Amino acid sequence: MAKSIYDAIDTPALLIDQRIMMKNLAAMQKKADSMGVHLRPHTKTHKMPEIARLQVEMGAKGITVAKTGEAERMADYGLDDIFIANEIVGEMKWHRLARLSKKVKIAFGVDSPEVIESIEKVFAREDSMAYLRVEIETGEKRSGITEEKTFQALLKLIGQSPHIVLEGIFSHEGHAYGAASPEACQVLFEQAQMTTVRYARIARTMGFAVPVVSVGSTPSLMHSTELLKEITEIRPGTYVFMDAGQGSCIGTYEHCAASVLTTIISKPEGNRLIGDAGAKALTAQSRGAGLCHTEGCGWIKGSKGVYVDHVFDEHAIIYNDELHQNLSIGHKVEIIPNHICPVCNLYDKAYLVQDGEVVKILDIACRGRLQ
Repeated sequence: MAKSIYDAIDTPALLIDQRIMMKNLAAMQKKADSMGVHLRPHTKTHKMPEIARLQVEMGAKGITVAKTGEAERMADYGLDDIFIANEIVGEMKWHRLARLSKKVKIAFGVDSPEVIESIEKVFAREDSMAYLRVEIETGEKRSGITEEKTFQALLKLIGQSPHIVLEGIFSHEGHAYGAASPEACQVLFEQAQMTTVRYARIARTMGFAVPVVSVGSTPSLMHSTELLKEITEIRPGTYVFMDAGQGSCIGTYEHCAASVLTTIISKPEGNRLIGDAGAKALTAQSRGAGLCHTEGCGWIKGSKGVYVDHVFDEHAIIYNDELHQNLSIGHKVEIIPNHICPVCNLYDKAYLVQDGEVVKILDIACRGRLQ
């Protein structure tokens, strides 16, 4: 039956199954070790310094974040090797990073020659060094360098800047989420690696050491066993908790550690049930195609293929005869979200649980740190 055992927790609530999470963390660290690369997990998934510290204790080289504010908050909690896998633009943010760099090791992304002169001026003024990684676009059509001439122009400016160090090259093959099969996902990942490595080689011909060549996303790494030998680092994020999309990707939900606890608050008629976890607790994100395709807005944990049909701001709408018959008003169910990363950003705290007990309440300290 889909009824949750966590009756004592008020709803909506974000639950993290400790046993499943620990298995996920250990498995990805083992994979990185077997591939001979560093693991630098992307903590934008969980936004929890306590889990970030656990990842480092288990062997991660450092952590990845998405925002300057996340980097600052993680540093407050003692994380001291941080990469911001995003283009950071603007004097206010550069000054913040220059000051932060005096306390911890910090690197951030660039993909535009236009920003190099300004970064140099800010870091010179702060008497700090800027460690940059150049992003390469490999097919997702998001951010990143797409032409060699732009890359060469950017590196030329870096070489002329005494307060800037090229730490490495990075890419993110996010388009692999939409691959039609594990084999297609692997092809996209291999192509992304080849493109990334090609740019690293160009940088080396221009006299740069390029100690870091960084790639990765959870879908790619769940299916991959080998990397190109020049890859030095992987940056999966969602693997820590997984979600319905990732469960579809690997063909099982047994690795999904995170769920949203919701109370059944209404049974209007027929086979319709309503939970109190709507878009503001679950998001309205869908996974419409490819390996990560899922139905509806989240899977009802413990059910036989029952999904949230749709959500309003405060309501989750579920249609199912069996659940309608077996669940009463006030019963609680757990929903595995389609995409866990934005869900974590909706909560101030998460309940670390195991075997029906709350092990610990975790502070989601980086939620809302978007600037």
